[in-house]
Amino acid sequence: MINAAELPETIAIFPLPGALLLPRARLPLHIFEPRYLQMFEDALKTPTRLIGMIQPNEIPGRSGSGLHTIGCAGRITQFSETEDGRYLITLGGVCRFRVKREVEGFTPYRRCDVLWDGFDRDLGPDEEDQRFDRDEFLVLLERYFDARELSADWDTLRDADDELLINSLSMMLDFDPEDKQALLEAPSLSTRRETLVTLIEYTLRGGTESEMIQ
Repeated sequence: MINAAELPETIAIFPLPGALLLPRARLPLHIFEPRYLQMFEDALKTPTRLIGMIQPNEIPGRSGSGLHTIGCAGRITQFSETEDGRYLITLGGVCRFRVKREVEGFTPYRRCDVLWDGFDRDLGPDEEDQRFDRDEFLVLLERYFDARELSADWDTLRDADDELLINSLSMMLDFDPEDKQALLEAPSLSTRRETLVTLIEYTLRGGTESEMIQ
């Protein structure tokens, strides 16, 4: 467990569209690009072994690859190396961060100075959603899975803790990157659950992106 005093001011950044990491959740990654292999090896040498997952934010008319303001740092908890030099790693979500500035340097990967203020709850115990109607939610989720022709272990879903269920679905379901960002930035578990329900209902309606924005 990492406490607030151990969180560094500068972390390596892994911009990956659609990849969502949330506090206390686990994200498997396949590392094969040389710059990210270097990032992984450098992160292993640090006390916290943190990598910051963040969504790219491409702005029309502006050159370069922008970043969203908020990401989530994960600690390398497991890894294995393949015969051809790639890595299969698992990040355990630690805490969200806010990008302060990008750091210029000699590493092939990107680094940022970050702020951890405002995300104290991420470092605490699991959250609960007091207003969560699990039965109603699972009925909606079953409709979504049927529409997408997906299978699920429904007994496991019924028994999972609130946070594990909501965060796992937020990370796994096939939403657009901007929708994933909205799930990441949700200030509480109940807000994330409400956002998740809205996205599932939107998908079932077959609405357009413009309808979602309105």
